Amino acid sequence: MADSAKSVLEEETSKLETKSKRGVDVEDADVTVKKFKTEATADVADKTGDCAGRKLETVNGDEENKVIRMGVKFEIEADAAEDKGSRHTMEDAWVLLLDASLDFPGKLRCAHFAIYDGHGGRLAAEYAQKHLHVNVLSAGLPRELLDVKATKKAILDGFRKTDESLLQESSAGGWQDGATAVCVWVLGQTVFVANVGDAKAVVARSSTTEKLSNNLNGGSSLKAIVLTREHKAIYPQERARIQKAGGVVGSNGRLQGRLEVSRALGDRQFKKLGVIATPDIHSFELTDREHFIILGCDGLWGVFGPSDAVDFVQKLLQEGLPITSVSRRLVREAIRERRCKDNCTAMVIVFRPK
Repeated sequence: MADSAKSVLEEETSKLETKSKRGVDVEDADVTVKKFKTEATADVADKTGDCAGRKLETVNGDEENKVIRMGVKFEIEADAAEDKGSRHTMEDAWVLLLDASLDFPGKLRCAHFAIYDGHGGRLAAEYAQKHLHVNVLSAGLPRELLDVKATKKAILDGFRKTDESLLQESSAGGWQDGATAVCVWVLGQTVFVANVGDAKAVVARSSTTEKLSNNLNGGSSLKAIVLTREHKAIYPQERARIQKAGGVVGSNGRLQGRLEVSRALGDRQFKKLGVIATPDIHSFELTDREHFIILGCDGLWGVFGPSDAVDFVQKLLQEGLPITSVSRRLVREAIRERRCKDNCTAMVIVFRPK
């Protein structure tokens, strides 16, 4: 890893210390979806605000879990869809785990969602799909009591470990693929969002604590809040790091005239030129104001603005469409109507208080 990349990682770590699935339900030839659902039951949170969770059963592939969320009964539904667009191959990969505890059980409920957008091939995206969440858990993702700083440090360390091992794997295999990432962890009642590159997460938030049903039945429109920051070589802060490492940002805004993003997993040939895998990490508490989150690769956001996407999803939910149809229609709109030529992957995560 280049010295510049190390310094950024060390700085981020210091700040923190001191302060796959693929679907099988296919309606259209190139659109793939899968649905998972979890139900949370009313209960009283303990003094720590912790949320206890345990797996109840799995029925027809749907995982149902009980969790405590400030005494509020709610459901989470999540669905993903993808289309390769005009590309010959699909280089995206995604993960949707409502019970993401794996071999790290604990009282604290853990759910994980991610989209990895590959470039130069799909090997890096598939590697991250398989390893990143496990590495975050191994790095100390809290499983008993929520600790925001410890969670962010685990995510940061998980990204670092994944990138380092991915680079070793790609060197041994003679490939140089890279991947951007947008990841969400729901721990108890807290949402953590981490990203590298230009994949985005957008939350739909109401101005008041109205239930989702009110907003989906002729209620007020929802505001789109972008939860991620794009990392592109053309942006001043990113460009400065690249230039310090000896990289050149061309007139087309790309590193060495080739790579548009300035942070990514993999991209072995660009790591010495200032490309890093250090994510931006953002967290917030779930309330009745947050209704759904849209995750998308740059293919989706190239043809949809954040507010546009939120309005589109809200309208479909108002019409009573199941979540399995919402993500599929979002991708279909991007490809067929808005002429997205790139790979397009979208995930919709709906929070339903009762």
